[in-house]
Amino acid sequence: MEAVLSTEKHALAGGHAHSESFIRHYIFSTDHKMIAKQFMFTAIFFLFIGGAFALFIRWQLAYPGQPIPLIGKLLPSTWVNGQGAVTAEWYTQLLTMHGTIMIFAVIIPLLVGTFGNFAIPLMIGADDMAFPFLNMVSFWLFPLAGIIMMSGFFMEGGMAAAGWTSYPPLSAIASTGQTLWIVALFLIGFSSILGGVNYITTILNMRAPGMKMFDMPMTVWAVFITAIIITIGTPVLASALSMLFMDNFLSTSFFMPAHLTVATRDMSRTAGGGQPLLWQHLFWFYSHPAVYIMILPGMGVVSDVLATFSRKPLYGYKAMVFAIIAIAFLGIIVWGHHMFQSGMNPLLGTTFMVSTMVIAVPSAIKTFNWLGTMWRGKMEFVTPMLNAVAFVSMFVIGGLSGIFMASTPVDVFIHDTYFIVGHIHYVLFGGSLFAIFAGLHYWFPKMSGRMYNERLGKLHFWITFISFNCTFFPMHILGIGGMMRRIYDPTVYDFLKPFQPMNEFITISAIVLGFAQFILVYNLLHSWFYGKKAKRNPWRANTLEWQAPSPPPHGNFDTELRVYRGPYEYSSPDSVQDYLPQTVSPEELQEQNERHRQRLAQQEHAQPVA
Repeated sequence: MEAVLSTEKHALAGGHAHSESFIRHYIFSTDHKMIAKQFMFTAIFFLFIGGAFALFIRWQLAYPGQPIPLIGKLLPSTWVNGQGAVTAEWYTQLLTMHGTIMIFAVIIPLLVGTFGNFAIPLMIGADDMAFPFLNMVSFWLFPLAGIIMMSGFFMEGGMAAAGWTSYPPLSAIASTGQTLWIVALFLIGFSSILGGVNYITTILNMRAPGMKMFDMPMTVWAVFITAIIITIGTPVLASALSMLFMDNFLSTSFFMPAHLTVATRDMSRTAGGGQPLLWQHLFWFYSHPAVYIMILPGMGVVSDVLATFSRKPLYGYKAMVFAIIAIAFLGIIVWGHHMFQSGMNPLLGTTFMVSTMVIAVPSAIKTFNWLGTMWRGKMEFVTPMLNAVAFVSMFVIGGLSGIFMASTPVDVFIHDTYFIVGHIHYVLFGGSLFAIFAGLHYWFPKMSGRMYNERLGKLHFWITFISFNCTFFPMHILGIGGMMRRIYDPTVYDFLKPFQPMNEFITISAIVLGFAQFILVYNLLHSWFYGKKAKRNPWRANTLEWQAPSPPPHGNFDTELRVYRGPYEYSSPDSVQDYLPQTVSPEELQEQNERHRQRLAQQEHAQPVA
């Protein structure tokens, strides 16, 4: 009888009994939680591919012309020479693919695809996304794009080799690999647009009863603003890719400069009036906001993690929300700072310079609010908290180095040097990936129903944190010394030879950093099947996802939800506990406090009199 009542209650709450075939459940699923896992495992797969490409690049820079250890002679002859060393042609392909994969196939899918899909419906009390079928299509465009992009390695002429920014005219010259790159990026962009529309609709229309916009956790706010950026910026990239595809494949001249004759397949053409700078404008109009697509969801995740493990309310909640909105707005209008070298009007360059510097203001607001949240908090330094604190630290370093590049005269000196490489990795790797690691460990108990191994989690963190800084901080020194980006062999320049020991140190650190990620994968996979069973709310957190079973069933929740307060009521004077979930009504809160007082009175009465 109890089982029947439980089933009926579960059905009323939206968690109705649900049976699906294996293919429908694990492959072509429309459940937001399964789609989040699909995004996660696919992106982690690409993380190791992109990381391997990075290690090949680093090996060539540290030991130019020397064979790759162990696997060098096993690689195809089109990639390495007879001794197993990286060829110049393959090196340019590695540079292109490393940047493309890490940005479009790792960071964006993990932050937006995984956390957006998993957290949004649970954190707002919804059963699923607004458009489940659209959600499924959004995911499957991603691995399809990855396969198309990677297939270029097996085509004649190899993969795209124009850099991850693919500036014309180099990228407009007909090439099978470049064409595949364009098609793959177009599909990834289309996937992002579908996801963005889904997130916006879900957040606006499917919040639990009683949840106002300013009752939403920061993760939801961050993904909501990110989705708006995606829907504004990605169509511009899609338009640029369409024109580049036609230049590349159909012999048009959108981006080919005037009077430049190039050979394309079986014909030659004379481009009359194409503008390479037009591509830069269109590309960076999307790709600079894309930096915030890769960082804003991480800011939201870190905000939730810091508040939970500091056992304090998030300091300046509304200021944090408006800071995210300001960062998003300014991020859209500052694309021109990537083009200071293009010969733009100095007055126009000054407007881009000033607006770029202004971004430091909302970024500083968020940083000081994070510090205010931790200040005098009862901090618990578990793995998610360690990665969240690392995110704040790395974001500050990356932001400070970004101030140098915002200044036009300074950028003229350091543009296209390894100073830029160090900066972008502190923002996108140190920022985004530490936020990803924080989120993966934080929601792992809810996602899998089991606890991860805390010792392995901390081991992974410390090795990653130390090796990361040893890898990327010295790159700023190399850049100031004049080492160019995308250089194949630094030793051909006499002025760079003294930096070669530093290049070797960076490469050794990068190898340690890369192999440390196997600890993460082992921990997550082993814990997924053999970890300790997780409680419903192991972190004693306030947000709605922790009111669902671990892992959540189809329909997510087994009780009806109503929101009575914001998400950060930690250490509230109204509650005897150090957390106060959003779903606890005033009457339930009064009953909890009364029961607690009765327990204290009983314990005091039971103590023997001295």
